[in-house]
Amino acid sequence: MKPSIPRGTRDFGPAEMQKRLYILNLVRKNFELFGYQAIETPAMENIGTLTGKYGDEGDQLIFKILNSRIHESKNKDLLHKEFELSLESSRNSEELTEKALRYDLTVPFARFVVMNQHLLTFPFKRYQIQPVWRADRPQKGRYREFYQCDADVIGSDSLLNELDLIALMDASFSELKVPVVLKFNNRKILTALSEVIDEPAKIIDITVAIDKLDKIGKEGVNNELNEKGISTAAIAKLQPLLDFKGSNLEKVEVLRNLVGSNATGAKGLEEIEFLLNNSVCKHAALELDITLARGLNYYTGTIFEVKANAGTFTPSILGGGRYDDLTGIFGLPNMSGVGISFGIDRIYDVMEELNLFPESIAKTASCKVLFTHFDAASQYFCLKLAASLRANNISCEIYPDLTKKLGKQFDYANKKNIPFVCTVGSNEMGSGQFAFKNMGSGEQQSLNLEQIIDLLNK
Repeated sequence: MKPSIPRGTRDFGPAEMQKRLYILNLVRKNFELFGYQAIETPAMENIGTLTGKYGDEGDQLIFKILNSRIHESKNKDLLHKEFELSLESSRNSEELTEKALRYDLTVPFARFVVMNQHLLTFPFKRYQIQPVWRADRPQKGRYREFYQCDADVIGSDSLLNELDLIALMDASFSELKVPVVLKFNNRKILTALSEVIDEPAKIIDITVAIDKLDKIGKEGVNNELNEKGISTAAIAKLQPLLDFKGSNLEKVEVLRNLVGSNATGAKGLEEIEFLLNNSVCKHAALELDITLARGLNYYTGTIFEVKANAGTFTPSILGGGRYDDLTGIFGLPNMSGVGISFGIDRIYDVMEELNLFPESIAKTASCKVLFTHFDAASQYFCLKLAASLRANNISCEIYPDLTKKLGKQFDYANKKNIPFVCTVGSNEMGSGQFAFKNMGSGEQQSLNLEQIIDLLNK
């Protein structure tokens, strides 16, 4: 059998993992710098927890898990019937599936908050770094399994939380040296727009279509709106939104003319202007994108999207927004939250294309010191030396095979970029002085264990 992995998934070797960990550790550091606490949730959720939260298109992408030991079901006729129905349309059936792989980290977080509300201090700031799964068509930048790095604050409707997240995004992409444009909008504007054009029942269809503007263009958006049954007159009223380009202040005026007389629209404009007047971006370009919609159903206020401002890789590398009552569906109403999600896999792809990883990462070794030896006695002696180094937080390893000559052992160190080699033989065991070689400079010294530890801890 030829080994393979499922489409839309990837293996990561040591070299790639060094780069991924560079991103993950930097983002984790900034999460904690801004006061967020780590949590984790299960890879799978009850299917009812996930469905109905992402819109029809999102629900189609949920990976469902077939019930275990389904062959033992006593009602085979019902099982066959439910299976036949599932072939005709997307449906959930307890007879076939009760669980699913999580689609994102936000809905499981809302479920976590409701179940653990008495143990949490609100506003609760959490971060979560775990994989998610989507039954999407694999392509560059779009995977079926990928990591999300989420930061959310829940239990507060203050716009200071949005400002805090803007600062967090700016700081993180600045340290990663990724040039980005930080786009934002407000779903209240889109809600108001649907009311102004007399299509309030079509708000989801409108936002889903507008959110595809970058992918399918203006004509494609208009065609989709028409297919969803939105009137020609309503579509005509949306054109200023799809056509306009200008500064942030000019966009605010366009929105004011479109929805300023609507109460919901006026509130959205107030929130937009607050963020424009008070946010501080030292690295990212902050842009009000009046076509940004973020198709997920649960967003109700500010919405965020970040894209790389260089290179050929154009998908968003971060998304997020404000949700006012996501916990309400689980029995805890009026719990407003706002959060963002870093797309680590896409950030990785952008940094690879733009060659932004530090050169030192490629040379990162598995450890600092390799112990080489001549025979079984000297190899076993290395165990004590290695224990002493590790007790002083110095990473090391012992060459495991006895049959390899010293040259092969040194070659092993070179291939793994191990910077130092300590050679142990009978003379070294007797004297306590070891041949200690810097593999970069070629310099070799005779040092005792204490001197080696002092040298490596400098």
